[in-house]
Amino acid sequence: MSTTLLPDRETTEVLDRTIAVRPTLRDTVDQSLAMAWRALKKMRRNPEQFFDVTIQPLLFTAMFAFIFGGGLAGSVQDYLPWLIPGILAQTALTACMATGTQMREDMDKGVFDRFKSLPIARIVPLAGPMLADILRYGIAATLTLLTGMAIGYRPQGGVTGVLAGWALTIFAGWSLSWMFAWLGTVARSAQAVQGIGMMIMFPLTFLSNVFTDPETMPEWLQKFVAINPVSQVVTACRDLINDGAFTVHVAWALLGCVVVVAIFAPLAVRSYSRKI
Repeated sequence: MSTTLLPDRETTEVLDRTIAVRPTLRDTVDQSLAMAWRALKKMRRNPEQFFDVTIQPLLFTAMFAFIFGGGLAGSVQDYLPWLIPGILAQTALTACMATGTQMREDMDKGVFDRFKSLPIARIVPLAGPMLADILRYGIAATLTLLTGMAIGYRPQGGVTGVLAGWALTIFAGWSLSWMFAWLGTVARSAQAVQGIGMMIMFPLTFLSNVFTDPETMPEWLQKFVAINPVSQVVTACRDLINDGAFTVHVAWALLGCVVVVAIFAPLAVRSYSRKI
């Protein structure tokens, strides 16, 4: 049974520091960091929030490698350079679903009623938790890479390529979390957010190039895979981690992430403002 973590004195003092009707950029950053600290403390008191970024990467990486490796690539060793970057993207997408669920739970419990009375920027209650969730994406990406290496994966992109692919995965998860944050503000319950999120996650991950080469798919499905943002992120991660190459796919992946934030961040803030 989860507990509601109300703002403590330290968080409230930072949030109360701004008395203007329109907080400055500096105020917004400070307030977002205070909210991020609150979210981190909530994670510490509810360690089950880390299950999806600790157990799932270990399970998915090993399971898909040994199940699909022989059939799709001839051996597990040959399949790992294709699979590991794909699992990175899948894990990030799965982890960011929790953002909307947790946000909906906080709204249902009335925690945001306190935030409504504070002179803070409207984006702060949304931006703060998502800043804290970067830690979760980092844990998921790190464990996925370590699990892959433990079963034989050897990335050829060098330290720079691996770190760049790792960072791109985290940025992709953070950008997609804005979409789930928006769902958290429009859905009626946390269960609804989770259900809708699963319907979004499965097409994005399984109808992509995560597990297999799109050239083996029907032509009509290849067209969907080509425009799937997850496919762009996976291809970019493969170029970075396997080859250390900063290709055009990296640029397209970054652009896609920026577009997702540009669309869903304003929608989430607007919907949240109406809810409260």
